[in-house]
Amino acid sequence: MMRRIVALAALCVMVGLAYTSVGAQSGGRAPAATATFSKDVAPILYKNCTNCHRPGEVAPMSLLTFKDARPWVKSISTRVAAGTMPPWHADPAHGEFLNDRRLSEADRKTVLAWATGGAAEGNPADLPPTPTYSTEWLMGQPDAIFSMREDYAIPATGEIAYQYFEIPTNLTEDKWVQSLEVRAGDPAVLHHVIVYARTPAIEAAMTTAAAAMLTGARPNGAQDRPRPTPPFSLPEAMGRIPAGQTGGRPLPPDQRKALGPNDRPAPRMMGPMLGGFAPGQFVRTYQDGTAIKMAAGTTLIFQMHYTATGKASKDRTKIAVKYAPRAPQTEVRMASFINGGLHIPAGDPNYRVDSELTLNQPMTLWSLLPHTHVRGKRWEYTVTYPDGRSDIVLAVPNYDFNWQTDYVFKQPLKLPAGAKLHATAWYDNSPANKSNPDPKKDVWWGDQTWEEMMFTSMIFSLDAAQTSPTAGREK
Repeated sequence: MMRRIVALAALCVMVGLAYTSVGAQSGGRAPAATATFSKDVAPILYKNCTNCHRPGEVAPMSLLTFKDARPWVKSISTRVAAGTMPPWHADPAHGEFLNDRRLSEADRKTVLAWATGGAAEGNPADLPPTPTYSTEWLMGQPDAIFSMREDYAIPATGEIAYQYFEIPTNLTEDKWVQSLEVRAGDPAVLHHVIVYARTPAIEAAMTTAAAAMLTGARPNGAQDRPRPTPPFSLPEAMGRIPAGQTGGRPLPPDQRKALGPNDRPAPRMMGPMLGGFAPGQFVRTYQDGTAIKMAAGTTLIFQMHYTATGKASKDRTKIAVKYAPRAPQTEVRMASFINGGLHIPAGDPNYRVDSELTLNQPMTLWSLLPHTHVRGKRWEYTVTYPDGRSDIVLAVPNYDFNWQTDYVFKQPLKLPAGAKLHATAWYDNSPANKSNPDPKKDVWWGDQTWEEMMFTSMIFSLDAAQTSPTAGREK
């Protein structure tokens, strides 16, 4: 699957590095009458493409030099003209996003003028300085790196259950994460990573709860303390995944034997999500004045989804972080909501699945990341306010499993208590979907790519316990 993903990256940009706008609304160079690589096209590629399109990175070819780019002129022209590269799938009619990857219209015309006008090199003296990349990390030099503590063996064939790896951070004080980046040991076998952060407070609560179950006693004062209201609620039927379909489910004995003795099941307690990796999602940088907390003594838990490629391999994935210099004005958090009860009929070309959460307190919504597997075709998110108003805040009319984007709102959404965030995903389970593993079968929720999900990750902050986001970013 990852090989297919890489093959599609004919002209990728550095996905989500700083979440600063390089989109269609940004300024651009006027297309030259006779565009050349050295003077006109190289600056565009250096700005938008070569973080990925350089030796040793995920893209299938380098675009750093004229010699590198020239053999790919036809592919570049086709992809840029179609708007499929750089990859961006949100409908511009609904919302503006900091990480909009589209070329400006002027830059697009310049690339096309060069590609269709002979693709001349021009005068090498006109080249801007070649960008330099000082580390293996797209984010630059990180403050800390946390790695799996073993090389995990990936079999050549067969289904691989989700594996979970615990990595102590050994932090002696709370830290505030400004940027994070996950790098696979072997990208060819890695479908996704979700990183959870289990704190000492969570571990203590887990220990206390286990002791209470054994003794029947409740912790001192527990009967007098009301349970805190969660920031949002999801209908139980949507939020629950049916038994036997959850991540990390036990494998049958024959599959367990085939995978070897080093399976890593899910721990009893995970903690909140800290970040992750999926195709098209490499670096997450939070806006100035915001950061996500990593408490002292945190243990990171990597949820790993591996896919066999026909060749045995090993993986040792790691995550790098940059810390904010001080405690932020606003603490951001990561959460998700789902519809775990989905059931997509065989052959249906446009099956709809919905999910909805209700806010129990005011919050600011910073970003949304929709996720399905290969039958997913489009998404739409609507906010309904307590007064009955309704707005489409994100529409993804051509969802692409190979480019899963965290759409970061240019103006974060201020949502009052009582507002509802409604997600709708449509699926193509028909033979017309060339990526469909088997259009003759009904599909339910499942971990593996040939199964399906209806999953949304979101970044939010709680307004009741925070000061407002930085001035100028409120809606």
